[in-house]
Amino acid sequence: MTIRPRRSVLYMPGSNARALEKAKSLPADGLILDMEDAVSPDAKAVAREQIVAAVAGGGYGGRELMVRINGLDTPWGADDVVAVSAGPTPPDAVLIPKVSTVADVVDAIDAFEDAGCPDSVEFWIMAETPRCILNIREIAGAHPRLRGIVMGTSDLAKETRVRHTQERLGFIGSLNLCVLAARANGLEIIDGVHLDLDDALGYEAACEQGRDLGFDGKSLIHPKQIAAANAAFGISKEDLAAAHKLIAGWQQAESEGKAVVVVDGKLVEILHYQEAKRQLELAAAIENINAS
Repeated sequence: MTIRPRRSVLYMPGSNARALEKAKSLPADGLILDMEDAVSPDAKAVAREQIVAAVAGGGYGGRELMVRINGLDTPWGADDVVAVSAGPTPPDAVLIPKVSTVADVVDAIDAFEDAGCPDSVEFWIMAETPRCILNIREIAGAHPRLRGIVMGTSDLAKETRVRHTQERLGFIGSLNLCVLAARANGLEIIDGVHLDLDDALGYEAACEQGRDLGFDGKSLIHPKQIAAANAAFGISKEDLAAAHKLIAGWQQAESEGKAVVVVDGKLVEILHYQEAKRQLELAAAIENINAS
């Protein structure tokens, strides 16, 4: 499967036409065009209309466009499904909120398929309820069209009464479980948002923590957060040079019939070679998106 960068995934309220236009020039890898939490009830219809028009109008380059709908149990969910499915241009993906069970995933995707949603559209879920976290092993394998998970740590905090702290200790168990479930099912996974826009150092630490926990990128609430996410989840020049050196060393050892090699004093096996190749592929994909 082709690697797609998801270092930075920015929420954009669908009711804000200026934000939807501005997003075309932002260096985020992906955009979540939001019909749900970022939109007030009286603006739901406008958000739906503007998002469908924005996707059809294009101009977003290589950025991944994900539409977060309202839940099917809300007054707006069914209309969201129809509008996205019947739009002149489909988004790359649909993000399903408030998932708690396998049935929630299957029912939502079935609704889109019944509405004629194109096969090209992938589906992602929000992991943001206690029941979702407890059921994430099964949920992550609920449907073949499921592509990834976005952590909804704000809703999760509300439901569990976990506080947002710099170390995020109260979330670690949930974050770990979701990463494991994603990888076990071949899914991508995006870390939750950082709410304090004035806490630059804390935000950078959260990005680095998310990277170290195994996430593919960070979900964002403001354009000022893009650069740090891109840096933390990207491939540095040093990482790139090390990957090239490791691959060269491994290929040399392989040509000599060896199963292991030492590069810069570190033992290298085939798993390290495979990860180095993934890093090179990610770096190339980032270059492509930057050029789009």
